[in-house]
Amino acid sequence: MNTNFKLDNAVAAIRISSVKQSVEGDSPEAQKEQIERYAQAHNIHIKKIFIFLESASKEQQPVQEAIDYCKNPKNDIQLFVIKSIDRFTRGGSFFYEELKMQLDKCKVRLIDIYGVIGQQQVNTLEHLGLSFKWSVYSPTKKSEMLEAERAKDEMRDIMSRMIGAEIRYSRMGYWVRNAPFGFVNEKIETPNGKRVILKPHPVESAWIIKMFELRCRGTLGDYQIVDEINNLGFKTRIMHFRDPRDRTKIIKEKGSKKLNIKGFWRYIKNPLYAGINLTSWTKENPQKGHFDGLVSIETFNKANRGKISIIEENNGIKIYKKRPPEYLINKGARNPDFPYKRIVLCPHCEKPLFGSASRGHLGKYYPAYHCNKRGHYFRVRKKDFDETITKFVKNIHLADGYSDALVKAVIDEWEKRQKESSTDNVNIDAKITDLKAQAKLTADKIKYVTSEVAMKYIEEELVKNDQEISGLLAEKQKAIQEKPSDIHVVMAYIKYFLEHLEDLLIHSTDPVAKASHFGVLFDRAPTYQEIVSGTGEFAQCIALNEVFALSKTNLVTPAGVEPAIFWMRTKCPGPLDDGAVSLRSYFIIPKRVD
Repeated sequence: MNTNFKLDNAVAAIRISSVKQSVEGDSPEAQKEQIERYAQAHNIHIKKIFIFLESASKEQQPVQEAIDYCKNPKNDIQLFVIKSIDRFTRGGSFFYEELKMQLDKCKVRLIDIYGVIGQQQVNTLEHLGLSFKWSVYSPTKKSEMLEAERAKDEMRDIMSRMIGAEIRYSRMGYWVRNAPFGFVNEKIETPNGKRVILKPHPVESAWIIKMFELRCRGTLGDYQIVDEINNLGFKTRIMHFRDPRDRTKIIKEKGSKKLNIKGFWRYIKNPLYAGINLTSWTKENPQKGHFDGLVSIETFNKANRGKISIIEENNGIKIYKKRPPEYLINKGARNPDFPYKRIVLCPHCEKPLFGSASRGHLGKYYPAYHCNKRGHYFRVRKKDFDETITKFVKNIHLADGYSDALVKAVIDEWEKRQKESSTDNVNIDAKITDLKAQAKLTADKIKYVTSEVAMKYIEEELVKNDQEISGLLAEKQKAIQEKPSDIHVVMAYIKYFLEHLEDLLIHSTDPVAKASHFGVLFDRAPTYQEIVSGTGEFAQCIALNEVFALSKTNLVTPAGVEPAIFWMRTKCPGPLDDGAVSLRSYFIIPKRVD
């Protein structure tokens, strides 16, 4: 044996993506054994081994430390040995080339045990005895770049599958992270396979429950509750912080501390303790988890005192911050508690009224209609307001001859719309015939067209034609299926409500609809004082859809002989025109005599 033979010094880099992988998968020991066997077979002396435990999702290149070691001429390194390119970098061809160029500058060759990285250098001008920087290249460079890109794609695919699955299961109500304080993870069989849910921690859960119970009682302040929980032995969890270069090494510990006021507020505001899975992946759509919370939703809301509220609605779970009490919420114009506030006007400013419930000294609420924000004061109790409307409606009487005129007007409108419907069906058939003819002419053009561009436009025109025909056929079929209502049924409804106006305007179960029906009686919205007194400037003797006209002298009694009357209009209920036919009618309402 030649004792003067000198082995090449090498640095070996071993990389594991996680601590879990180092135990269950491609462990550092396995990579080290493979590299040492390769070095022994190729007469390579491994001077130093670097072990990197880094996540593949991080952009920094952990092998930079080993490359910096090779750059130092005192270390006398000639080779850099890795298992494979994906263990060298997962950043793709850009990072691979940049890292390899650093090694080339310090004349250190990169070697993998699979032989993907070639050591041969080819000079395209060697036959001329010349060499330039651009004429020397590595024949395996393309394959190396492809392998580096494959490693990057693999990392993206792995992360997409893992994170995508976690987001999906999180939105289904399962738990996909470390158990928060007060819970432990438990894997169970579910219709979606083995999934993780949260179970109460045998010790920590009692502290969390006690926090909510004491907050709900209201007998102790927050600082006193913190002291009480600490007296029960509260301690935060111990957390270990690992070396970023070697995840197997623990560099410090944190935790095992008593509860402070900020931590208490953080626990109280966490919806997870009420069984609501709220993470960054479910923030827009909170999910009720497949596990019971430590406290009920009612207890959670009570403990948070309105700062955070969990509401179970028909369309799912909603979480509100600083949600005001129900009686303070602006319900808008369709408030069922105050349906007449835009129907009847303020007698002072003739603008819509407000509706709200004020709280008395004894804590009772008193609902009322009012107008006290426009420089004057007007207020009527809701009970008195509703009684006034009821008395007003009961004084309405139909004018003689109105029913017959209304029946004739409705029948005429019905016949008119039936004719329009028949005309529409004829127009649809004509349009379909025309489109089919156009489609046939367009299809005949294909025989004489050779250009691919022209063929493309013809095909698009045919597709558009076909879509229009399909739409018209669907519209025709819909019109056939929607059979018109029986005119006799419509008239039965109209006559019934004319004879029983109180059922429509007083006894209706929908307060908003009841107020709406009351409002369309008038040509203009009346004030509350006009409703009370029975006086006002209303339209007089207006023709019913211009179908007939009645003389004022036949219907109106001169003032002073009988109580004065005024005229109003209404909409007749029925299935015509989306449930109502706009018709003007005559009602005689005796003036109130107090």
